[in-house]
Amino acid sequence: MKKLFLSLLISCAPFYLQAQEITGFSPEAAKEQIALEKQFDALLAPANLDAWMKKMTEQPHWVGTPFGEENAKWMKKQFESWGYDARIETYQVLFPYPKVRLLELTEPEPFTASLTAVPVEGDPYTAQGDALLPSYNAFSTDGDVEAELVFVNYGIPSDYEELEKLGIDVKGKIVIAKYYGSWRGIKPKLAAEKGAIGCLIYSDPKDDGYYQGAVYPEGAFKNATGVQRGSVMDMPLYPGDVLTPGYAATKDAKRLERENAPTITKIPVLPISYADAEPLLKALKGPVAPADWRGALPITYRIGPGPAKVRLKLEFEWKLQPAHNVIATLKGSEYPDQWILRGNHHDAWVHGAADPVSGMVALMEEARAAGALARKGQRPKRTLVYCAWDAEEPGLIGSTEWVEDHMGELQQKAVAYINTDGNGRGFLGAGGSHSLQTMVSEVAMAVPDPQTGVPIQQRLQARHRAYGGDGEFELYALGSGSDYTPFIQHAGIASLNLGFGGENAGGEYHTIYDTYSHFKRFKDPDMSYGIALAKTAGRITLRLANAEWLPLDFVPWQKTVSGYLDEIVETTTSMRKTTEKHNELVRSKAYELAADPKKNLTAPGMKSAVPYLDFSPLQNALATLEGEAESFSKKDFSTLPKSKREALNELLMKTEQQLTSPEGLPRRSWYKHQIYAPGFYTGYGVKTLPGVREAIEQRDWEEAQSEIEKLAGTLESMAKHLKAINALN
Repeated sequence: MKKLFLSLLISCAPFYLQAQEITGFSPEAAKEQIALEKQFDALLAPANLDAWMKKMTEQPHWVGTPFGEENAKWMKKQFESWGYDARIETYQVLFPYPKVRLLELTEPEPFTASLTAVPVEGDPYTAQGDALLPSYNAFSTDGDVEAELVFVNYGIPSDYEELEKLGIDVKGKIVIAKYYGSWRGIKPKLAAEKGAIGCLIYSDPKDDGYYQGAVYPEGAFKNATGVQRGSVMDMPLYPGDVLTPGYAATKDAKRLERENAPTITKIPVLPISYADAEPLLKALKGPVAPADWRGALPITYRIGPGPAKVRLKLEFEWKLQPAHNVIATLKGSEYPDQWILRGNHHDAWVHGAADPVSGMVALMEEARAAGALARKGQRPKRTLVYCAWDAEEPGLIGSTEWVEDHMGELQQKAVAYINTDGNGRGFLGAGGSHSLQTMVSEVAMAVPDPQTGVPIQQRLQARHRAYGGDGEFELYALGSGSDYTPFIQHAGIASLNLGFGGENAGGEYHTIYDTYSHFKRFKDPDMSYGIALAKTAGRITLRLANAEWLPLDFVPWQKTVSGYLDEIVETTTSMRKTTEKHNELVRSKAYELAADPKKNLTAPGMKSAVPYLDFSPLQNALATLEGEAESFSKKDFSTLPKSKREALNELLMKTEQQLTSPEGLPRRSWYKHQIYAPGFYTGYGVKTLPGVREAIEQRDWEEAQSEIEKLAGTLESMAKHLKAINALN
C-alpha cells in the first residue's frame, strides 16, 4: 500500500508541484486561481462541441455566403446568452469567385481535366452539388495561356536550382508543382519570377493520398478526385484585403485599382487532383526526375519541357464581399482597459469541420464556461475579448482588417492574443512569443492528456525524446498561416497559436471532404481533444486575465533569440566554406568532368565570396539583455504596492512592441516585428531575425550588415525597457 501511495505521488508530482506556484500569482492567489480552473473544467461539455460543429458545418460557408453570415449572427446570440456584449464588425473585402476553369492537354493527345471531386458514400455533405465551392486558388489572376508543361517538383527555390543544373528553363512555359514543400502561394510567385506563364498545383498521393493510407471514405486520406483549395495571395508582402494595404477595408475606404494590387499573382494558377494530374505528367518526356522529386503515381516522373502542351483558362468574378467578425467582450472587474484577446476563424473553404470549426467550437465552450463563472461572481480581473474571424482562408482578411482598424487602441490595451484554428487527436502544438513560454509550460503541466492521463506536456516531451529530441518544452516561432499574424507581426502584441494533432492525419484539408462525417470518424470522435484545447487555451486566457503581474519570463526569450543569432552566424560560416569549395570546383572544371557527357547539364558558375560580417552589435545587445532578463526573473513582485504593480503591468504590456520597427522589414513594411516573420520565399514558414537572415540567404551583404545594426538597435531598446521594469522593484 505504501509503495502504491508513493507511485501515485510520483505520477501526480507535476500536478502537485504546479499547484504550489504559478507565474504572475502570489501563493494565496495561485490557490484561488487553481480552484477557479477546476470549476472551469467542470463546466466544459463535449456534447456542446459536437452539436455546435454539426450546426456550423451543415452548409458551405466561405466569405460572403448567406450561411457564413447566419453562423456569425448565431454565434453573436450565443455569446450574448452567456453574458457577453457582442457585436458584428463587417468589412468590405475583395474576394474572387471562379467563373471559368478550363484545363486541357492539347498535345500530344487531347485530355480535358474534370476539375470535380466526386461525392462519397456515407457522407451526405459531399453530395451538395452546386452549393460546394469549386476548386480554385483565390487571388490567382485571370488568364488564358497555352504552353509546354514543365514539372518543377514542389516549386521551391532549390528545385529551380536543380532545373538550372539540368539546363531547363521555364520561361514561357506552364509549370506543374506538387503541393507541400512550402506554402502554396510561393509556387506561382517563384514560377512567375522565373518567367513561367501559368502554374498548376496538384496533390500527389505520396504526400496525402493512398501512399499514406486508405483513402476516403474507407480511410482518412485524399482520394483521386480530391483537390486542395487555398489562397495564393502574396501574404509575405502583406495579408488582408488586397485593395487596402495597411488600413481597414471599411465601406468608404480608398481602394487600389485591382491591376495595381501587388499581392494578386502575376500568372494564372489552378489546383488539381491527382486524377487530373496523372495524364499531364504521363505525357511529359525529357529527363527523368531526381529520385526525391518522384511521387507515388504509377508513372515514370519526367521533367519535360513537353511534348505535353496544356491550355489553362481562368476567369473570376471580382467583387467586394462582406466579412463578418464577431467580437464578444466580458468586461474585467479591476482592469477593464487591459484586454486578453482570444480568437479563431469561422469561415471555411467548404464545410470546414476540421479547419476551422473544430477550434471555433472549443473557443465557444471556453467562453461559455468563463461567462458562467462570471455570473457566479468570479468575473476575470481583465477584460476578455473573444473573436470569431471571417475571411481567414483567402488571406487572414477579417482579423487583419480588424487589427488595422483598431491599431491604436490595441497597442494601448491589448495584453496578449491567443489563437486557435484546426484541432484533432494527438499532441499539443504551441507556438508564439517566447516571453510566454514559462506560463504555457506551467499550463501544459496542469492539463491531462485525454488518452493517457499524463500532463499534455509530459506526453509531448516523451514524443520528442522517442524521436531523438532532448525533451525540452519550447514554443515554436510564429511565421504565418493563421490569425495571429496581424497581432504579433504588425501590431507587436504578444501572441500564441495552439492546437492538438499528430494522430489525426488525413487528406481532407481544404477539400469537399472536410465534413462533420469525416471529422467524427477520423479526427476527434468524442471531442475529448476539443475539451483539452478548451482547458489549455482557457487556462492561458484566465491566467493572463487574473494574474497579479503579467506572467512573462524573459530568460527563455533571451536564450531563444541568442540561439537564432548563433544559427545565423553558423549559417554564414557554412556558406563561406561551401562557397570557397564550390568556386574551387568551378575553377578546376570538376563539375564539367564529373557530368554525364550524354546529358545536357549546365556547369555552375562562380559565386561571390562571403565576407566576414560584424555581428558584435547583436552579440553585445544580447549580452545586456541576458543580464536584464536574469534580473527580472529573480524579482519578487508580490511585495510591490498596488500603484507600482499597476505601473509594472503597463510596462509589461508594451514589451512585445519594443521588438517592432516603424519602417518594417525590407521591401515589406507591413511586417514590423524584427524577431519573427513569415519567410519571403517560405510563406507560412517562419524566418527568425528575418531582416538579417534573409539578407544573408539572398547574399546581399551590404543589406545584411545594415540589418544587423538595425536589429541591434531594436534589442537595445528592449534592454532599456527591461531595465525600466526592473527599476520598479
